[in-house]
Amino acid sequence: MSRIPTASRESVPQDQVDAFDTLVASRGSVPDIGPVAIMINSPELATRGEHFRAYFRGDEITLEAPVRELAMILTARELDCPFIWNAHSGFARTSGVPDKLVDDLRDKKELTGLSDKESAVIDYGREFFRTHRVSQATFDAAQAQFGTLGLVELTNIMGYYSSLAFNINAFDVGLPDTLIELPLPI
Repeated sequence: MSRIPTASRESVPQDQVDAFDTLVASRGSVPDIGPVAIMINSPELATRGEHFRAYFRGDEITLEAPVRELAMILTARELDCPFIWNAHSGFARTSGVPDKLVDDLRDKKELTGLSDKESAVIDYGREFFRTHRVSQATFDAAQAQFGTLGLVELTNIMGYYSSLAFNINAFDVGLPDTLIELPLPI
């Protein structure tokens, strides 16, 4: 349960009812948990966010699934967002992120034995989340791994999932009844 009730056709701005209806039709029902359950209160905003989500999960993105999923769970860990962690840590495992890395990231243990790509994602994300900047050396290492296009994608995955985490954490969205992974300790 979040801090606000589930949106309805009557509760959204009347000039955005068409966007609400379209979003609900695409999802099959009104979302009642997760970031879209919050964002649908502004249906135009939620619809535009769906374009980001579709890009990150589509065929056009150049980053491999393990890199994308690692970026998502790193964002969840850095922003202490149990909902995103629960939604993506299992996908991270099945996409090829090593179990030890997922577990150690969850438990805030030292991360060892990382590949160059994994190090680039972790260092880039942690440095930004913790200092709000990225040093030239960290930037160069990430760009060497992913190229300019991939680095722009990586940056925007972390930014998009930060926005989702902000919504989830600010509106106190709980976890779903069925947990996929061990809860994120916060």
